[in-house]
Amino acid sequence: MDVVVNAAMSVDGKLSTRRREQLKISGEADFDRVDRLRAAADAVMVGVGTVLADDPHLTLDDDDRRVHRLRNGRPGNPARVVADSRGRTPLDSRILDDAAETHLLVTDAASESRREALASVGDHVRVHRVDEDESGHVDLGVGLAALESAGIDRLMVEGGGELISSLFGASLVDELSVYVGSLVVGGRDAPTLVDGEGFVDAFPRLDLRDVERLDDGVVLRYDVV
Repeated sequence: MDVVVNAAMSVDGKLSTRRREQLKISGEADFDRVDRLRAAADAVMVGVGTVLADDPHLTLDDDDRRVHRLRNGRPGNPARVVADSRGRTPLDSRILDDAAETHLLVTDAASESRREALASVGDHVRVHRVDEDESGHVDLGVGLAALESAGIDRLMVEGGGELISSLFGASLVDELSVYVGSLVVGGRDAPTLVDGEGFVDAFPRLDLRDVERLDDGVVLRYDVV
């Protein structure tokens, strides 16, 4: 499986404010770039924190891209994935509607009744019970293997910082694309591109592949080495 992380951050590396409020960092040109990345992916993944904060839909904005996927024998929208160890995704979340297939990666911290409630939303929702990692969260290696068995070969990850940190920590990231907007957010408690405990040695190494000016910022594209 190819795992591509994509995010937009401020110059000082923040994904949003300390209030965890949605923040417009890029513009229309970058929104279209993100839509292209989604269209090329088999699935788009976020952490449950992003679901609770933003209620994202994670579907394509461009109808032509949706039609192109259908003509190539693929679903109109990529599947959606939530890393949700305790099963906290609200049953009325937009990510659970029938616009696309949705995969929920949960652990035994989610009760059987909660897992059943999530699965009962519809046949398009698939709940995968996977092992916990050392921190009690979803073991992402096991979770991604389950997704690969379900036919997902290219996974786009859109955040948040805790999920991205866990993926880097497990050496599961192949590519990183970052839009850097021309603003400073600040705040020691504001989420960053890679949150978690941080690395003190064995830092993930990146190979800069491309730089593109877009809107009032730049897109940095890296391969993970």
